[in-house]
Amino acid sequence: MYKIHINPHWEISLSGETPLDTAVLLKLLVSIQKNGAIAKAAREVGLSYRYAWGLLRDGEKLFGEALMQTGRGRGTSLTPLAEKLVWADHRIKARLSPLLESIASELEGELSKMAAEKLSMIRMSASHGFAVAALLLQMIEAHLPIELSYRNSTDAVSALARRECDLAGFHVPLGQYQAPAFAMYSRWLDNDTHRLIQLAIRTQGLFVAPGNPHNILSLKDLAKPGIRFVNRQAGSGTRKLLELMLQDEGISSHNISGFESAEFTHSAVAAYIASGMADVGFGVETAARRFNLEFIPMVRERYFFALPVSSLNEPLIQSVLAIIRTPSFHSTINELAGYEASGTGEIFSLDDAFRSPACRQQVRLKSG
Repeated sequence: MYKIHINPHWEISLSGETPLDTAVLLKLLVSIQKNGAIAKAAREVGLSYRYAWGLLRDGEKLFGEALMQTGRGRGTSLTPLAEKLVWADHRIKARLSPLLESIASELEGELSKMAAEKLSMIRMSASHGFAVAALLLQMIEAHLPIELSYRNSTDAVSALARRECDLAGFHVPLGQYQAPAFAMYSRWLDNDTHRLIQLAIRTQGLFVAPGNPHNILSLKDLAKPGIRFVNRQAGSGTRKLLELMLQDEGISSHNISGFESAEFTHSAVAAYIASGMADVGFGVETAARRFNLEFIPMVRERYFFALPVSSLNEPLIQSVLAIIRTPSFHSTINELAGYEASGTGEIFSLDDAFRSPACRQQVRLKSG
């Protein structure tokens, strides 16, 4: 199977001048930030010392400001401007990666169809998440033909109902929010015709800057004056979960500054806060830890793949299940901050997964 990689690429220029390609410059800046020395950073990136200096000088000429600063006994570090460039690149990648991965997967599928018209393909629709990304990597390593489309949970489940995909990823919180959350998906799922594969349990909560400078401890603190919130996009499972939690606590989203903002991944939310553009966000713990943010846990949830009962014995689906059930995949999940390989690979009917009477009552009210 073909494998396509599409990476974000951006340039900077003044009007009428030759643009500066940031790709190599940013790799060099990140390496300087890590190593504290230009010579070592240049070797790591694969540049000569002279070329690295020239690249840095080109950047400083463009911006009219220094990109590096040195201090006795402290080596070389980035200036605030250079740090802003690095964070801008983090945000661009966090925001665009799911879209580019979906486009790449579609192109791979088209090329594979051209190479062998009868090639079977696993069509997966899922919200962007760390466990899903880990599974995708292992499926690629196993050479399974897959077409992945990143979309929010409700869109994924509705696509399954329209037979536009074979596996639909969605997540449902444990505890008091399980019933109303599952009700959002129940219109597209049927206990007799669908089954659920549990992928993982994960924790969602609040992201705040190191040291929690604004002393944010609960959802009520989101409405405090001066607090800047960054949200996921409308329709995402995480945003819908947050809306349920706010409603339960009697907190109006109109009182939260930035509630109508829209970032498309947990990592994009974390990058936004880490770059100082917001004070707090809501998402999975893994993203917070990867951007060195503090995390305030609030709710645990299960991530499932829904699929038709009739496809459970299909060879490709069995291959996916075999990967999900391997000890190596379980270890990968457990190594993700905030994730647990609990129940990973188990198959449930809807009734078995959501057997709480309160949940079934909520589903009946919605569908009736």
